[in-house]
Amino acid sequence: MKKMKMQPKKVLALLGMACLLASCQGQKQLTETPAESLTQYVDPLIGTAHCRWFHFAPGALPFGLAKPASATNASVGNKGGWEATGYDYRDTSIEGFPCLHEFQVGGIVLMPTTGNLVTVPGPVNSKGEGYRSSFDHADEIARPGYYSVLLKDYNIKTELTATQRVAYMRFTFPEGKQSNVLFDIGNRQGESGPVLDAEVNVVENGLVEGWVETLPLYCDKYQKGASIKMYFSAEMDKKPVASGTFLKEKIFKNQKSIKGVGAGAYLTYETGQGEEVTAKVGLSYTSVENARMNREVETEQGKLSFDKVKEMSNQTWEDYLGRIRVETSSKEDKVKFYTGLYHAILGRGLASDVNGAYPKNDGTIGQLPMKDGKPAFSFYNTDGIWGGQWGLVQVWALAYPDYLSDYVSTHVQVYKDAGWMGDGIANSRYVSGVGTNQLGNVIAAAYLCGIRDFDVEAAYQAARKNELDGTNRPMGAGKLDTDKFLKYGYVPHLDKGPWPDESWMFSASHTLEYSFGAYAVAQMAKDMGKQEDYERLMELSKGWEKIYDSELNLIRPRWENGEFIGDFDPMQVWRGFQEGNSYQYTFYVPHNPKGLIAKMGAEEFTARLDSIFTWSQDKLFSGGTTVDAFSGLQTYYNQGNEPCLHISWLFNEAGRPSLTQKWVRAILDEFYGTDGIHGYGYGQDEDQGQLGAWYVISSLGIFDVAGLGNINPQFALGSPKFDKVTIQLDSTYYKGKEFVIETVNNSQTNKYAQKYMWNGEPLSSLYIPFHKVTEGGTLRVEMGSEPKDQYQD
Repeated sequence: MKKMKMQPKKVLALLGMACLLASCQGQKQLTETPAESLTQYVDPLIGTAHCRWFHFAPGALPFGLAKPASATNASVGNKGGWEATGYDYRDTSIEGFPCLHEFQVGGIVLMPTTGNLVTVPGPVNSKGEGYRSSFDHADEIARPGYYSVLLKDYNIKTELTATQRVAYMRFTFPEGKQSNVLFDIGNRQGESGPVLDAEVNVVENGLVEGWVETLPLYCDKYQKGASIKMYFSAEMDKKPVASGTFLKEKIFKNQKSIKGVGAGAYLTYETGQGEEVTAKVGLSYTSVENARMNREVETEQGKLSFDKVKEMSNQTWEDYLGRIRVETSSKEDKVKFYTGLYHAILGRGLASDVNGAYPKNDGTIGQLPMKDGKPAFSFYNTDGIWGGQWGLVQVWALAYPDYLSDYVSTHVQVYKDAGWMGDGIANSRYVSGVGTNQLGNVIAAAYLCGIRDFDVEAAYQAARKNELDGTNRPMGAGKLDTDKFLKYGYVPHLDKGPWPDESWMFSASHTLEYSFGAYAVAQMAKDMGKQEDYERLMELSKGWEKIYDSELNLIRPRWENGEFIGDFDPMQVWRGFQEGNSYQYTFYVPHNPKGLIAKMGAEEFTARLDSIFTWSQDKLFSGGTTVDAFSGLQTYYNQGNEPCLHISWLFNEAGRPSLTQKWVRAILDEFYGTDGIHGYGYGQDEDQGQLGAWYVISSLGIFDVAGLGNINPQFALGSPKFDKVTIQLDSTYYKGKEFVIETVNNSQTNKYAQKYMWNGEPLSSLYIPFHKVTEGGTLRVEMGSEPKDQYQD
């Protein structure tokens, strides 16, 4: 792989000055922060009994590259490539502190120990085996931008924080002549897949550098042979008395360099009681040189102390969380809200260097375009956005349009580099995950909301190709049956087919998704004056009608000959439906709910929908108390998975908004919890903030079932959970300064909206245009205990 050369000192100086200015700005903002801290309401430990690799990274900044955290079971790996791994609230020992946590990306582990060297972690929760240490939650602090824990076996306090690309780790040792810091680099971590190769070098005075290359299972599946490289440059603030390397269990004293699977290094110190040793670990996905440059720039040539970075990180989190400020007497609701918002802006982290270098899809290194001496946008790693239009996209568009813009630019850059967009990417490598691709919905939503500071024409062409090109699609682009959808107007069903499953198994759910995607991109086409594309896409958006069984009032897969499949069980998962069933997917017509209601009949539609939630409530609207990400698939409703996330808001479309208000409130109160086991249901899949973002947008009492994919996007109105909400609007994108939501007589009992007022004037509609929201103003909601469905009086 080609490596980037170190940048000239002049560039480093300029970049360092930029970081210093940002630091000074943070200092200024520090005095302006409201008295109440919002980070106090974030609990990163919520839902960690069954969480994905990227879910727990408390040391990170919002959308950061460096994501240090403790790990309890990361060394075990991940059999299927996606299951819960890394940190489990129920575990009793810690095996190290990985610096990187992204979908399919993980590694660069440090671990402090004392006494004789042990260089393997040992079995999960074992005692006296490996270098892992027991710990107690009572000795653990986890909050946004900071983590600390006492490793009981060694009596070592470990603290974590970070800048964007540098993980800071501070170890407080007891007195001893053999206090060690291990760099366990060449072993599997979390979702990263098996290690192909690694190299570690002890350079001088405790400077340790190197890299690891892995083959994540999803990379290998969606882009055969596509590996991931992670680079680091770690500076220690104390010179070791001894050092060496290791290869799994084999130790090589005084050796400075080692290469191969299982490669690592160690530094040994003599420490006094309570003596601190700090590691500043620069990280990069392009080269060791750029990892070193990232470290030098972001630590201001090593001058930034741990405590200063911790302070800056806390302020950054306060600023980001403070874009949406809620007021309520319920601490529990605040914890749910801000932990959900934390997850929505934690995942999908930075992948480019300070100089704009980034990893390309073909494994080489690219250079982002520059503007005013800095990268024109940031490039990110991203899990698939499946279902993201019902949470993440709405939260980002409203409060973080700058990130949504960069998110679009990232995927457009991959399109320019590789010819296709990948729904999920790890170092630009395709990691589709679910084998579909809803990026067209995201691009259209951003554009239709007025976020257009990306390459709009290239973005449109990428979205158009995503919906209308079924020829020679690479597996990583997803939607492998697009050719069939284009030919028939729906995806014909197969009961047996070739590998991979995504190319044939999910005929009905794909038809619904592709219809939705075609509609969203059609709206963008219409606004851009591309009438021919608009008409073609709108015709495709009717695909859902072709698989609607009017006799059963259910979505039902069809054979190629047009007949519905036989032996049909609406509760069956995996036969025509991905991660769901017909009862759930029948409501998947978010772009035309009125059309679905007309087919089913408003009375039947409402009665069925209401009964589904009544039946589901005993199971906490998902899989009950079963700790399993898939526990809610074979149910009538599954809040724990993306395909259902818009359904509770559909009552508004049927003229029964009081039922949306009733059931959304119930889901917010019952599905979501505040502890390590009951967090997002029980063991449900947070998917880098998807479920947290749904809590955020729904608890505000606004939501769009079309995912902001209409030519004039609008929010439906519901039942706000809070007494007051103040949303800061980004002046770069929007005209207004603040969007405020106020409630009167709000309580657990008074959960029904009686009257909506916009800037003092009564609203007779249940909808408010997105452009009005972003022009600024106040939505006032009068609450009461009685359901109300008409607001024209």
